[in-house]
Amino acid sequence: MQPPRNILSIQSWVSYGHAGNAAAVFPLQRMGFEVWAIHTVQFSNHTGYGQWKGMILPPEHLSAVVEGIAERGVLGQCDAVLSGYMGSGGTAEAILSALARVRQLNPRALFCCDPVMGDEGRGLFVRPEIPEIIKHQVLPQADIITPNQFELELLTELSAKTLREVLEAAHIVRAHIHQGGPRIVIVTSMLREGAPEGTIETLAVADEGAWLVRTPRIPLEPPRNGTGDAIAALFLGHYLKTGNVALSLENAVSAMYNMLLLTHQMNTREIQLVAAQEEYVNPSRRFSAEQVA
Repeated sequence: MQPPRNILSIQSWVSYGHAGNAAAVFPLQRMGFEVWAIHTVQFSNHTGYGQWKGMILPPEHLSAVVEGIAERGVLGQCDAVLSGYMGSGGTAEAILSALARVRQLNPRALFCCDPVMGDEGRGLFVRPEIPEIIKHQVLPQADIITPNQFELELLTELSAKTLREVLEAAHIVRAHIHQGGPRIVIVTSMLREGAPEGTIETLAVADEGAWLVRTPRIPLEPPRNGTGDAIAALFLGHYLKTGNVALSLENAVSAMYNMLLLTHQMNTREIQLVAAQEEYVNPSRRFSAEQVA
């Protein structure tokens, strides 16, 4: 038996419910990965409730934990780095420093960045400097990014309302961020013009082409927190296993749909991350990826 692969996940943490690492770590573990979780915050619950307790952890804390891992002599065994919400420029710097240390020892390690900045309806919910930091410092280092439709428009300063516009924006992100940029762009929570009514889509754009997966839109009000964190982790996990963009998109989106359907059926405020655990390995209902470019 081969040893499990290792993922360094640097994200927020909530004790109650699921967001950040509390949404990403368990699905990856259920898929067979070892996850080295470093928390950027320790909150009682996610901020969707409007009230929470806890604290933001300083960048020095992140760097110290990375140093402790390095002292075990294992950073070179890290296969991927996963990042999410970045509360400050200092957090971004600490994540990039950790990535550099990993890549120095393992140049093949992937970096998957969920550029959490805002969404449709809520607008921007990070500090004003964060979009520029992500655009000019973080994304040029990324192999995979997973913006939602709002974040894709923010990164490109372009409209992304139609499929053609979304594809063009994704290609711009891939090609023109400081002449570097990610190889794979996953656009989540797409509600585009021209899509069938009552559906929601996820798009993958890569060197090999572009694929779209469409599912029914589940009426979850309020929208559940942690879904973006979970799908970024699921796509990364499946891509590490298969190396196939379209198949990884199918697996990740199918698992997410089935988990959110269970959440809807159980009428819970928190996503049913643990109850849906079999979906991460073998989705019970599958949705096919359609090649669109």
